[in-house]
Amino acid sequence: MIVLLALTVAQGVSSEPRAIDDAVTAPRIQMVDVTAPSGIDFTTTSGSTPSTQILEVKGGGIALIDFDNDGDFDLFFPNGATLHEPSKGPGARLYENLGACKFRDVTAGSGLNHHGWSFGSAVGDYDGDGFDDIYVACAGPDRLFRNLGSGRFDDVSTVAGIGNEKLWGTSAAFADLDGDHDLDIYVTNYVECDPAKPIPPAHFRGLEVINGPRGLPAQPDLLYENLGNGTFADRSESSGIRTPTASYGLNVAILDLTADGRPDIFVGNDSRSNFLFENLDEWKFRDIGARSGTSTNIEGAEQATMGIAIGDVNADGQADIFTTNFSDDTNTLHVSRPDGFFDDRTAQYGVGAPSRPRCGWGAAFVDLDHDGDEDLFIVNGHVYPQATHGTMNSAYRQLPLVMSRDGDRFTVLQDPLQPWLNQPACDRSAVFADLDSDGDQDAVVSGLNQPVRVIQNSHPPAQDWAVIALDDQAHPMNRHAIGARIAIECGGKTQTRYFIGGGPFQSNAPAQAHFGLPLDWTAGARTIAVTITWPDGEVTKTAVPLGARTVVQRPSKQR
Repeated sequence: MIVLLALTVAQGVSSEPRAIDDAVTAPRIQMVDVTAPSGIDFTTTSGSTPSTQILEVKGGGIALIDFDNDGDFDLFFPNGATLHEPSKGPGARLYENLGACKFRDVTAGSGLNHHGWSFGSAVGDYDGDGFDDIYVACAGPDRLFRNLGSGRFDDVSTVAGIGNEKLWGTSAAFADLDGDHDLDIYVTNYVECDPAKPIPPAHFRGLEVINGPRGLPAQPDLLYENLGNGTFADRSESSGIRTPTASYGLNVAILDLTADGRPDIFVGNDSRSNFLFENLDEWKFRDIGARSGTSTNIEGAEQATMGIAIGDVNADGQADIFTTNFSDDTNTLHVSRPDGFFDDRTAQYGVGAPSRPRCGWGAAFVDLDHDGDEDLFIVNGHVYPQATHGTMNSAYRQLPLVMSRDGDRFTVLQDPLQPWLNQPACDRSAVFADLDSDGDQDAVVSGLNQPVRVIQNSHPPAQDWAVIALDDQAHPMNRHAIGARIAIECGGKTQTRYFIGGGPFQSNAPAQAHFGLPLDWTAGARTIAVTITWPDGEVTKTAVPLGARTVVQRPSKQR
């Protein structure tokens, strides 16, 4: 086995850890809203306020993309439109990361002249030219934007064979589903909806409310095979993903959930059972959601799943699934078992009760305080403008729900001195990454017809972290190694991260792994041991430095 390690170290991080006063009683998680100085002055469009139709309530996603290959994450917002002009919205926006949580709008001249009503976005280098591309899920034909380099994109949807089905796409994901080392695409679709034909209202708890999705025709999902020549083939019917009755798809996560070395597809559906499509190889899938225990909660009840977060909460090396759901229900944590089944451990880990009055959307496991375990960050907001605690046990605008991992449970972060944590909003999407190259994880949040927010993590500077990215030079059409798994050993503990296709909600998870490493674990060490399982199953063992961003390269020569 040949292992090549190329190191790219983040700049601007002190070489000496700063002492931490154990007597300080402030919460370990400290974050601040830096939207005003960030340069992001963008208000999303998703219909009108107040919403009157189901098309208006899902919001739009966010894409993390290093479009200029300078080593940091830029931001893409697909954006929406209005019922009056559904194909003439204000347009997508692209922001270049200038460092230190500062951004510049570079949409003009980028070629991203996209004004359709858009929802989810996915990022991947589908043609292997070294530049990440963008797939946009729309109400209407989806779009594929090829990154030409030099800050330019080209709409190649027609040439690539994308967008022939005019469905309501909500989320999308790139992943190598057939093991040929290029990126295929899964798209979740929602309901039949024509902006020109308003849907009559429904009634809920004696109030007239927005109708749907129950009672409306569901739309089937899409699955595209990358043919390796810049085009895609529709495998939706032949693959088996349409064998189950079409559902109300809202989100997707692609990774190996059955421990057979092949990526599976977990689909979060609204008001119906979730799908878990087991990959049987050779473009055949079967839904094992019910058999695996992931289709419903512990009571066998179908939920309204929006957000999906993947983590390893019990440190057994196997991925667990967290989903956000509608109010008057709870978010759900499914923990994997050695026999392939997933147990609903929502109550055991304390993630259920705090979520009941909230309508949850984007969510992620992320170690915000660098204590060696992952916390939960969830954004919330109701779909009914009429919602109050008196009418629906839930407010329309809601607070974010940040839950710190404390031992065997998650506890709600409450801090009156962090204003961002105490400002209700109607949020939908969120992405998480180190946007200012200081080693901790920051957040970007978007919602319904409201300004995008940038939340900077202010964790004290210290060498108590590591960020690992992958560069598979042997397979440039999946160079970020979507589908890989990274495990580290430190302080007698193991942490595992997953490079998934999909993301928190209508957004993408970054193709890099962040680890918090308490200083008392590292005991003066300068490196940590890392085990990388590449998408094709090959295992690399190496070591990476603390307090640095490391790119592990897989050599391009034949092994």
